[in-house]
Amino acid sequence: MPSEHAALLKDSVTDFVTRGTDMARVRALRGDPQEYDRAVWRQMGELGWLGIAIPETYGGMGLGLTETAIVAEGLARALVPEPFTACAVLAAGALAASENEALKGDLLPAIASGSRVAALAWQEQAGALDAAHIALRATPFEGGYRLTGTKRYVTGAAGADVYLVAARSDAGLVLACLDRGASGISVDLEPLADGRHFGTITFEDAVVPRERVAASGSAALGALSRALDHATAIASAELYGVMSRALEMSVDYMKTRVQFGRPIGSFQALQHRAVDLYIQQQLAAAVLSEGLRELDEKPAPQKRAAIASRLKARCSDAGVRIGREAIQIHGAIGFTDEYDAGLYLKRALVLAAWLGNATQHRRRYAALALQAES
Repeated sequence: MPSEHAALLKDSVTDFVTRGTDMARVRALRGDPQEYDRAVWRQMGELGWLGIAIPETYGGMGLGLTETAIVAEGLARALVPEPFTACAVLAAGALAASENEALKGDLLPAIASGSRVAALAWQEQAGALDAAHIALRATPFEGGYRLTGTKRYVTGAAGADVYLVAARSDAGLVLACLDRGASGISVDLEPLADGRHFGTITFEDAVVPRERVAASGSAALGALSRALDHATAIASAELYGVMSRALEMSVDYMKTRVQFGRPIGSFQALQHRAVDLYIQQQLAAAVLSEGLRELDEKPAPQKRAAIASRLKARCSDAGVRIGREAIQIHGAIGFTDEYDAGLYLKRALVLAAWLGNATQHRRRYAALALQAES
């Protein structure tokens, strides 16, 4: 995307969060089982953001991760609670890379418009970064599959209309699509530090007709792996938005808070801390920009996974560090729930853990590097 178009997209997101949301709305929705406002979600669909990475054939804009990251970063700066990455990148990406054209033609335009919200249910245990640990059973029968098992850590489950579920059959991996109200499905919500929820979804002989199977075998594995890597990269962009706003708040506070007759920003010790945090932010920005550009060139799966891990490790470390330091720079007021700095730290902590924390991604990056050398 030419730089002027990227600037226009960034301005559009900034204008949206300035006019369409505020911290009062974010606070009001904390802990609410619905998590977000469907009217705001549909506005995002009208602006084209929910279909930004969906191919034009299915009602999307067909743009890349660089453009998707601009939207994600801008929304994250304002802590917008709508599940952009979970739905428009993770779930939509897995479906778009699947092989069931009829299902894609039915669901992807609805996701792009905001009329339907999708969530990807793939993880079953903490620490899993890929499909290797999927055990939920997909038992075949004449008309499709029956699903039995439990999925955990489902982001966006609270308000999802459709679940895209990764299951394992005797023939390999299966990506199955089920409506929220389908028989044999129960959803429990698990509160998170930032006021949102993970979903735990239990399947008891939930029936999936054959026409609702998005992909199977190697196609399902490829679609899931691609979606996870892309979502990991965009979650890194969200972390960058969170850390950037937290750092801005801290620097502004240092300029205005007066102690011993002087702004605290004039004290050398705090200046050094602010510079250290700025360096962390800029390192994250450089890695993110380069990584997104490389991902848009559609590298091989192994390289794609390594890039995603590099982004997540760097942005997770920087985001959590800047969030914690922001609390300390603000002093006593930073520890209060009424002050917004704490909301940014909580969001950074959740994003840093989602889809794998920094330590896990450094290990994966090292393992991939060894594989590439051998």
